Amino acid sequence: MNGRLRLRALLTGLMLGLFLCVFTPYNNTILHNTPLGGGHFPLAPFFIIAWMFVIDAVASRLTKRPPFYSGVELLVVWLMMVLFSAIGYAGLTETFFVNITAPERFAQDAYRWTEVLTPLLPDAWFPNSAAAVNGFYEGLKGGRDMTVMQVLANIPWGVWLPVLSVWAFFILGAFFVMVCLMVLFGRQWVVNERVLFPLVRVPVLMGEALDQKRFVSWWSDRYLLIGLIFAGALHLLNGLNFYYPSVPQMPTLILAGTYFPKFGLFSGFYKLKLYIVPAFIGFAFLTTRQISFSMWVFYLLGGLLFGLLYVLGWQLPEAALGTTLGPDLARPEGAQTIGSYIIFFLFLVWLARHHLKETFTCILRPECRSANLGNKGKFDVTPAEWSPPIWPLWGLCLGMIALSGWCWFFGLPFFAALLLPIMFVIVMLVTSRIVCQGGLPYFTLTAAPSDALMGFFGTGFFGTVGMAATAIMQKVMFLDVREAVAPTLFHGAKIHQEAGRRNLVLTAIGLSLVLALATAFVTMLYLGYKYGLRELGLEWATQTVLANYENAQRLVDQPVGPNYWTMVYAGAGAMVMFLLIFCYYKFPWWPLHPLGYLVAYSAGMKILWFPFFLGWLCNHLVLHYGGTALFNRVRFLFIGLILGDFLMGGIYAVIGLMSDQSYNVFPL
Repeated sequence: MNGRLRLRALLTGLMLGLFLCVFTPYNNTILHNTPLGGGHFPLAPFFIIAWMFVIDAVASRLTKRPPFYSGVELLVVWLMMVLFSAIGYAGLTETFFVNITAPERFAQDAYRWTEVLTPLLPDAWFPNSAAAVNGFYEGLKGGRDMTVMQVLANIPWGVWLPVLSVWAFFILGAFFVMVCLMVLFGRQWVVNERVLFPLVRVPVLMGEALDQKRFVSWWSDRYLLIGLIFAGALHLLNGLNFYYPSVPQMPTLILAGTYFPKFGLFSGFYKLKLYIVPAFIGFAFLTTRQISFSMWVFYLLGGLLFGLLYVLGWQLPEAALGTTLGPDLARPEGAQTIGSYIIFFLFLVWLARHHLKETFTCILRPECRSANLGNKGKFDVTPAEWSPPIWPLWGLCLGMIALSGWCWFFGLPFFAALLLPIMFVIVMLVTSRIVCQGGLPYFTLTAAPSDALMGFFGTGFFGTVGMAATAIMQKVMFLDVREAVAPTLFHGAKIHQEAGRRNLVLTAIGLSLVLALATAFVTMLYLGYKYGLRELGLEWATQTVLANYENAQRLVDQPVGPNYWTMVYAGAGAMVMFLLIFCYYKFPWWPLHPLGYLVAYSAGMKILWFPFFLGWLCNHLVLHYGGTALFNRVRFLFIGLILGDFLMGGIYAVIGLMSDQSYNVFPL
């Protein structure tokens, strides 16, 4: 692929990213149209970049000139759009403003948590004006008739800027730590481990086709056209049924739970659903067979474990774990993820041990910036581009110190302020590996980062003030990871390695993060004061925020010590993960990948398990009967499924702008 990267690509990415950052929340909250973001492979950025690839290739063919953008440049544009769309809504601001205004907004609604938590929480975190918050929720008087500048002029910036500045320090500090992790581990994943990155595979292949001047032949591949036509026909038929119910539809959801008993060995499958999503099947096919196999196998084994514990009389009530802050930690068995995350994080560090050792060595020996550490401990001069940069390690240390200092300043005890950011890093790094290597377009956490510390040390470890503050801090960025920034940054590591001017990629990422945060803050304030936040359809965000505050209040009212069952299941999860890693690393024939166990209890697998089964089955049959030669041809069919789903999703999103209802290609 042509690795050139020019200023035009950065400017294009910034303009399109700013547009999506502003339009995505407006589209989702005011128009209630097909969500443009969501997930780790969001709709709008890929829809736009796919058309940019096509237009660039056609223009180059007609004018007999080189493409206006290279393949890497369009990949950078796509990366910037994903970052902007994530921060603009689902990745941050969808819940952020509800989170920081809830104490004032619901103070008069007789919620017990407002009486308990409000005196404990730092005033600097929340707007201190009831009028400003009420105006934000109710909207300005006559705000719908005001121009953009009039609305912005009537926002009480004196109330909001100090609060947003405090949170911006925390958010940008977390972003900086994530960027350092990306640079520190990204080269290890891309170059040394050769992680596949299934979600980036289609844009990369499109970029290669563009640079090699075979884009037209690439699109005319018969297998790609078959997949494209199948997905297009499916959504054309179901879309017509949505708008005209007399048109028959092709079901894409089968409620299989009715075939299983509510009690007994198979009771864990009582609510089993089979989703048929062509794009997700395509991602699963592009993932390695071992991973796609493990994804659905471990999900089914998790359901079987539920029934087995029931039959053996070992099933524990949900109350066994006490109050937790995890979004999906509803069953004690789900606490296995706590131990498995920690062990898998240590495994990632162990895999990167040589790379990290080389980086540490370069800190102690500056002359090795143009050298690599040889097998005998001697330095052999090599090209400078092979030497690891040392700034990410320094940046990671300084960033972690800043986050810990921020936590300590706002009420957490010293050791809690030290360990909580470390848990944030563990969760984000493992989540990034799950998404990037597993090819998961949608992923949710089971346990919150603080659940591990709370289960092992009790709530006294955080203190009364710290417990309340922790619940809010992690809700801002480290709890709802449906469109988290960290996995996108690691996708950027793949693009970073393809680019010729890698510093420009990091510049593009840094500009995107800072401008996206500022734009997202202004956009949500504008929408709130113009239309009223309560009219924006943020019911899910409000419910999850209130549940988070209520759980924090219970933990403050009734402090608890270390939880026995949390430690038991977390220990079991750690042992199982250690065994899986050992077998995966030592035995080439071992069929199960540890990633499958990490996601077994994630709510996202309720949607993804069946597409991964179908993708694995197709992958297995193709390789078994046709080998790699057939695989290289047939993979374009599954690329076509991905393109068909996302192109049709984008078309229906455009149609939704002109109608009151919108057909959703992807399950919500």
